[in-house]
Amino acid sequence: MLTLVLGVILFLGIHSVAIVAMPLRNRAVAASEVGWKLLYAVISLLGLWLIAKGYAAYRLDPYIVYVTPVWMRHLSALLLLPVFILFLAPYFPGRIKRVTVHPQLIAVKLWAVSHLLVNGTLGDLVLFGSFLAWAVVDRISMKRRQQRPLPGAPASAYNDLILIVAGLALYGVTVVWAHKWLIGVAPFG
Repeated sequence: MLTLVLGVILFLGIHSVAIVAMPLRNRAVAASEVGWKLLYAVISLLGLWLIAKGYAAYRLDPYIVYVTPVWMRHLSALLLLPVFILFLAPYFPGRIKRVTVHPQLIAVKLWAVSHLLVNGTLGDLVLFGSFLAWAVVDRISMKRRQQRPLPGAPASAYNDLILIVAGLALYGVTVVWAHKWLIGVAPFG
């Protein structure tokens, strides 16, 4: 569990610098934008690696906090449908991005909630609960800080179609193959 917690702290910690220490982030970028991005990437990847390693180890001997009914799997699958679409939306500006305002944070919230609906171990609560709490705090903090522009495709009426097709394709690949390959759990079987 310690490895999982350390991974969550590193990953969400570096992603929280803009929430709690924007002047520090801005000074680091001013000193060396490439250096900041490299540090950010290394800490993020180390955090992800520790999360994966810690979560895999924890799954071998989990502490079950709650068990949900089987039908929750269907609700979870439904909540996950827009996740990839919303996660990609900032990079393909269109109506979806405009309406949702912060689509990636909505994607993280949906992802976390849908997993909490069907996974009730202490490790799940730590992992998905932390991401859910972080996304809520980050969204609240967005109201008081200026947004940085993101690289992406030029705005187009076709971007929403691209998002829907790409997002649903990624969803399909994930539930049919990638989730089992990466996590060891087949979502539908």
